[in-house]
Amino acid sequence: MILDYILGWFSDDLAIDLGTANSLVYVKGKGIVLDEPSVVAVKKDRRGNNKILAVGKEAKSMVGKTPGNIVAIRPLKDGVIADFEVAEEMIRYFIQKAHNRRSLIRPRVVIAIPSGITQVEKRAVKEAAELAGAREVYLIDEPMAAAIGAGLPITEPRANMVVDIGGGTTEVAVISLGGIVYSNSVRVAGDKMDESILLYIKHKYNLLIGEHTAEQVKITLGNAYSGNEEKTIKVKGRDLIKGIPRTIEISSKEVRLAIQEQIDTIIGIVKDALEQTPPQLAADIVDQGIMLTGGCALLSRLDKLLMEETQLPVFVAEAPLSTVVLGVGKTLENISILKQVAAI
Repeated sequence: MILDYILGWFSDDLAIDLGTANSLVYVKGKGIVLDEPSVVAVKKDRRGNNKILAVGKEAKSMVGKTPGNIVAIRPLKDGVIADFEVAEEMIRYFIQKAHNRRSLIRPRVVIAIPSGITQVEKRAVKEAAELAGAREVYLIDEPMAAAIGAGLPITEPRANMVVDIGGGTTEVAVISLGGIVYSNSVRVAGDKMDESILLYIKHKYNLLIGEHTAEQVKITLGNAYSGNEEKTIKVKGRDLIKGIPRTIEISSKEVRLAIQEQIDTIIGIVKDALEQTPPQLAADIVDQGIMLTGGCALLSRLDKLLMEETQLPVFVAEAPLSTVVLGVGKTLENISILKQVAAI
């Protein structure tokens, strides 16, 4: 107990946005110090034991290029831990890298989690962080963290509506007086879009592309609403009939068609939230509008489509990719707010 207390003085508290696609780390007093893909490269020996080879950017560069005994694993799926041991190693790596690989560190760690996960899934995140070296662990719902990071007045008696679209989940929440009045979460977001693009190209062109290529197509051509100018890019993959490399040209219209199902799901969850919001708070949303955060908030013309579908003002956060971790980081500076918004 005394040792934990002493070690606490020598540690900088951390905030982690533990995302399905990317994880960001914020150190108290320093800001964002790490932004890496949530990928771990694991090598299996003859006895079946795992050895961590790389984490983050280095591991992601290995995806689809490794020999049989090396596997690039994403330990989080749909916003929750899918591989506990690998997730623990990844969190340990993030903590040590954020502290310049010092070993005598026992920081307080605050982690953003999807609002729709179960108590068992919450406990798994907390235990993984504790085993990775955290002295104390707090969990905060991602929509609450996003609202704080976007600078919304969450403690005031008026509604703030946040739509956080990440890699694994889309979260919608209505927040007032420091609490979540309504929230909903679906496991449909950027990863599902990548998968749909991959399948679309496979079925239409008999061309097999990798996950990374599908993601790049989404980033370059992804859009939710038809515009005046349609773009095209060339995509390389393996011909499924001839078995040789081939290049095709794909348009932004085709990408929009490929991800239409995910766009419809996001529109649907937003409309459901508006229907479920109490009338007095709904009146606030008419004035305040809807705030979009998360990586997929950058999807071209998504805000325009949401405005058309809801007839409400829609805004994209200033830094949508880092809004959640900035929000979690702000709670480190104010322990009373942290305890008020922490998920049980």
